[in-house]
Amino acid sequence: MDDKQLFRQDARVISLVGLAHGTSHFYHLILAALIPWLKPEFNLSYGELGLLMTVFFAVSGVGQAMAGFVVDRFSARGVLMSGVALLGLSAVVLSSAQNYGQLMAGAFLAGCGNCVFHPADYTLLNQRVSKKRLAHGFSVHGISGNIGWALSPLFLTSMAGRTDWRTALLCAAVLPLCVLALLLWNRHALRPEPATAPATGAAVVAGASALGFLRLKVVWMCFAFFVISAVALAGVQTFASTSLVSLYGMSLAWATSAYTCFMLSSAVGMAYGGFLGAGNGRHDRIIIGAFAAAAVFALILAAAVVPAWMAIVLMGLVGFATGIAGPSRDLMIRGAAPANATGRVFGVVYSGLDTGLAIGPLMFAALMDAGHPAGVFVGIAIFQALVIFTTIGVGNNSRSMLAAKAA
Repeated sequence: MDDKQLFRQDARVISLVGLAHGTSHFYHLILAALIPWLKPEFNLSYGELGLLMTVFFAVSGVGQAMAGFVVDRFSARGVLMSGVALLGLSAVVLSSAQNYGQLMAGAFLAGCGNCVFHPADYTLLNQRVSKKRLAHGFSVHGISGNIGWALSPLFLTSMAGRTDWRTALLCAAVLPLCVLALLLWNRHALRPEPATAPATGAAVVAGASALGFLRLKVVWMCFAFFVISAVALAGVQTFASTSLVSLYGMSLAWATSAYTCFMLSSAVGMAYGGFLGAGNGRHDRIIIGAFAAAAVFALILAAAVVPAWMAIVLMGLVGFATGIAGPSRDLMIRGAAPANATGRVFGVVYSGLDTGLAIGPLMFAALMDAGHPAGVFVGIAIFQALVIFTTIGVGNNSRSMLAAKAA
């Protein structure tokens, strides 16, 4: 296969996986975006609404670890398609809900659908994308997720405002249906057998059993990395805008635009991070520098020593810095994964993302209830700094394994 054909193959796989990943992130906010309609319709408290989202992420987190084993045992392509189908089904169930229990059932189904994406996505990228474009594949994967997060509330609130919340959910169900049709049409590009040599990783499977990789310290360091970084992300997603209103006296519209700036800048950072990751073998150094910068920017926001317009810029800088780390993060985890266990490792490791997103809002909500809006940004900075320590541990362990393998 010449380079032109290889480029086309890489671009097709990256685009298909990215589209599927964007769909999963779109569904992360499918309930949160409709809170203004669901609350009066079912006479729910904020606690009951929050529990729906907790169920979504809890099911997704547990299921993600399990899905990795299914991916390695069977086919990442089939698992990915089943996840997309479940997302569409969940929207249909939610749209027809007549009581809280049926809303809970829809949230459960959405969590089941969401759980497959990271282990399936990363297995397909590692198997089907050439090594020289893998960093760019990880970059597009992260950017597509951010786009899904950005589009979901815009689409759902707009549709619900023009029609009603049930129609909005039915319209949302069309998205995974279209994505599933594209995946089926291009199923040959996502065939299970690798087109290039599979990644061997820096580690060797610890033991012959399917659970042997769980004895590797580096896997749990990667899991901790995701839990900690996701807690910081949860702080930004849930209470950063509200905190900016209190700290800087800006309107909610301006504070919301600051969050939009964070998301867009994060996407730009991921694109740039793809080029950095492709040309640098020390991925841990990129991550450390990026999160150190993000923590400093968050502390400046907490201090409220800059004008309101500068707070929006700083939010963008936090997003840009954390975005840069994304592709290097995924390459670092790929290097720590044992051979032939990519799905299992990414499934377990990325379940940390759901764990952090589930517990983070509770922690930052306590700070807001106590009247400490600055504490939100201090907390974000603290968890971003803690990410650095897990990164150092992962990097050192991976290099030790490489050295032991070469000896």
